[in-house]
Amino acid sequence: MDWLPTLSEGSGPVYRRIVDALSNDIASGRLRRGQQLPTHRALAQALRIDLTTVTRAYGEARRRGLLDARVGQGTFVSETTTRATVDIPHPVKIDLSMNVPPQPIEANLDTRIAQGVASIQKEAGFSAFLNYQRPGGGDEDRDTAANWLRARVPKAQADRLVIYPGSQAVIFNALLSLTSPGDVVLTEGLTYPGIKAVAGKLGLRLVGVAMDEQGILPDALGSACRQHKPKTVYLVPTMHNPTTATQSPSRRKAVAEIIRKAGAILIEDDAYGCLDPSISPIANLIPERTYLAVSLSKCIAPALRISFLLTPDVAAEQTLRSNLQATTQMAPPLMLALVMHWLRSGVADQIVTAIRNEAIGRQQLAAKLLKGQSFAAYSKGHHLWLSLPRHWNRGDFVAHVLREGLAVVPSEAFAVDQAAAAPHAVRVSLGAARNRTELSTALHLLAAALKTSTAAMQIV
Repeated sequence: MDWLPTLSEGSGPVYRRIVDALSNDIASGRLRRGQQLPTHRALAQALRIDLTTVTRAYGEARRRGLLDARVGQGTFVSETTTRATVDIPHPVKIDLSMNVPPQPIEANLDTRIAQGVASIQKEAGFSAFLNYQRPGGGDEDRDTAANWLRARVPKAQADRLVIYPGSQAVIFNALLSLTSPGDVVLTEGLTYPGIKAVAGKLGLRLVGVAMDEQGILPDALGSACRQHKPKTVYLVPTMHNPTTATQSPSRRKAVAEIIRKAGAILIEDDAYGCLDPSISPIANLIPERTYLAVSLSKCIAPALRISFLLTPDVAAEQTLRSNLQATTQMAPPLMLALVMHWLRSGVADQIVTAIRNEAIGRQQLAAKLLKGQSFAAYSKGHHLWLSLPRHWNRGDFVAHVLREGLAVVPSEAFAVDQAAAAPHAVRVSLGAARNRTELSTALHLLAAALKTSTAAMQIV
């Protein structure tokens, strides 16, 4: 037989141990997508167990999205990925509006979460994580996080690192400590909506700076710095949200030099950086002027609510730790313990690799199904920036695809200054589809909508 599960290492009901073995072998590469599995009867005979046990195991594996049953052919390792159904607004059937990572079968998140939590219980028990923890993380956790960050930020030190419950809390607390109401914060002309919300709450004035396909333009940034004399610049230089623009090394050097000369402080939102570890953050060029926010939301899962902030110095770390205590107190301790376990064991890197590979596959699918359309993309990213034909108004296009059950986000949601100046484009989040089959359906709908004329719609 091509595959036989190892059951002696597991515990619990036999059918569940078969599913766990299947999940582990997919994650390790022992089983590959599309590989045929033994028949129910053949596996039952090989394992000397009841046929109904194997049938139950295969059924549970199909429910998790690990297997596909093909009528008249047999059972195969799933060619696609799975994500649990979530509540989405009616009439949305496929939601490509949320920029979340996919959950490929190789990431094996269900099993790895269960195994990680079991290890935590065995090593320390759960009660150790049910009380208040030190705001910003204890020394051991910060050492673990700093060691993990050194793969991309060689000079990362634990005494400059604060652990947060998500990057939104990082942005809020960083701006809270660096700015006062009425201050100007420079950012790209199109930016992450989260900072727009923070700026509104803190009474800050966001000023958008012109961009090109590599992100913020150095000359425009220099001019804005001279005009507004900002204390703070907020940038997403890697796989920019929403445009996917990624600054080249030379662009990063130019931007870093302008910020240094202006005496400004950079908040570098590195939400997507882990998806391409070859990219060096701007923080490596001006560490003394950079607050580097590294999130796990886009490279593992948003519900983890764990982000790391690397500050310029120990004094800044102490200030940010104090702000965190005054706002959200701490990252969720049990969730943090799971993440630390994954970082120390190498599981986190395995999950990130699986998600990166899935992102590449989805981008390739999008390039194929949207061939001939105008869009920007990054090969390892979760979204693309789709330009609309002239005959489509942004609002009409979004409403049209919504009637087809598909949700995307128009450019005005990201515009800093005036919605009227927003590009004629929408953001399409490829990772949000539950699997590649659903993504393929969504992309076919998009391609058809782009070719549909508004005149033809009115006639109908």
